[in-house]
Amino acid sequence: MSSTPHDPFYSSPFGPFYRRHTPYMVQPEYRIYEMNKRLQSRTEDSDNLWWDAFATEFFEDDATLTLSFCLEDGPKRYTIGRTLIPRYFSTVFEGGVTDLYYILKHSKESYHNSSITVDCDQCTMVTQHGKPMFTKVCTEGRLILEFTFDDLMRIKTWHFTIRQYRELVPRSILAMHAQDPQVLEQLSKNITRMGLTNFTLNYLRLCVILEPMQELMSRHKTYNLSPRDCLKTCLFQKWQRMVAPPAEPTRQPTTKRRKRKNSTSSTSNSSAGNNANSTNSKKKSAAANLSLSSQVSI
Repeated sequence: MSSTPHDPFYSSPFGPFYRRHTPYMVQPEYRIYEMNKRLQSRTEDSDNLWWDAFATEFFEDDATLTLSFCLEDGPKRYTIGRTLIPRYFSTVFEGGVTDLYYILKHSKESYHNSSITVDCDQCTMVTQHGKPMFTKVCTEGRLILEFTFDDLMRIKTWHFTIRQYRELVPRSILAMHAQDPQVLEQLSKNITRMGLTNFTLNYLRLCVILEPMQELMSRHKTYNLSPRDCLKTCLFQKWQRMVAPPAEPTRQPTTKRRKRKNSTSSTSNSSAGNNANSTNSKKKSAAANLSLSSQVSI
């Protein structure tokens, strides 16, 4: 009888050390790693279709992206919908960025019924700028992500709060232009505002106007109506929703059976009370007779 060679990593299904492997679940941070790889695979020829495919792969159909930061004129907060997210990422590269990736440190995950929330207080958005000169910008802040708890694990909400940023210039460039005061003065100026280029900031300001017009544009694309007719129908539907009275809660009618039950229960309670009173009176009379008989015998 030939015996099989002993394998130290083999465990028999009938042995005490056999266990079934649990199904593999992708970690939320790994999705950010995949997104970084997809952004690095971008080429100069990447068109709108490439960016739409990128957003479809990593963002839900009703996803929102929010950026919060503080500029010289006060705090800013921009929220854009799913249709404007591809254009946001493309504007980052159109503003002179050659590389973009996110670094998450010490993130906390919380699991819910249908979503996974990732809260990273030490998130860094790193961008490499090729123009006007080579500069590495590290934008630090807090990133809160909400993923869908399914096989796709796409992002539902993206909220990045920027706290500070740093622009790093290589020393070799400073050494090359050490004798040129004009170049040194240009190097001393920031090329971004809170880590964002002017190209991206202008797009975010434009999104404030474009976001409310998404309903008009989708209606125009679906029904092929003129802009004036789209505006009329949207305003009419909103007016109908405002004028419509609130729905009153329906009341359940009381049935006769419940009344009978209540009446029978009340009669039973009253009869029980009468019986209790009669028994108490009988006890009292018996006690009185007992006391009288005892007095007579004495």
